[in-house]
Amino acid sequence: MRSVTRNFLLGVLAVVVLLLALGALPSYLGSGDPYYLTADPVADDGPAFTLNATEGGIAERRYEYFFAAVESSDGRSAGYRRGPYGLKEEFTHSPFDELATFREFAPADAVDGDAVFVRYNETRYRVTVVQP
Repeated sequence: MRSVTRNFLLGVLAVVVLLLALGALPSYLGSGDPYYLTADPVADDGPAFTLNATEGGIAERRYEYFFAAVESSDGRSAGYRRGPYGLKEEFTHSPFDELATFREFAPADAVDGDAVFVRYNETRYRVTVVQP
């Protein structure tokens, strides 16, 4: 094998290993105080993004922070720490992604500042991301 070909293949292998490492390491890159997605039940009946539980658990995997908040006793998901230099956000799913999805597909009057109203199992929740 020619040295140019060998060096090219080694370079490609190094890039693949680096990308795999970046995909596996984001949980270790977190820094700062954690962010939490909160889901507080709201008594009034108004417009909201309707989240339908689908077969196969697709919704549970796509909105893991929301479901963790709904199922917890304090209405708060597990903590999420942002990464330095924005590296972690490129490789991981975050509560900010879920809130942005709710905001994008919710009716205009279901958005209240930084919060979005989401209806799940006939309950209307006020969903927002907080940092204690």
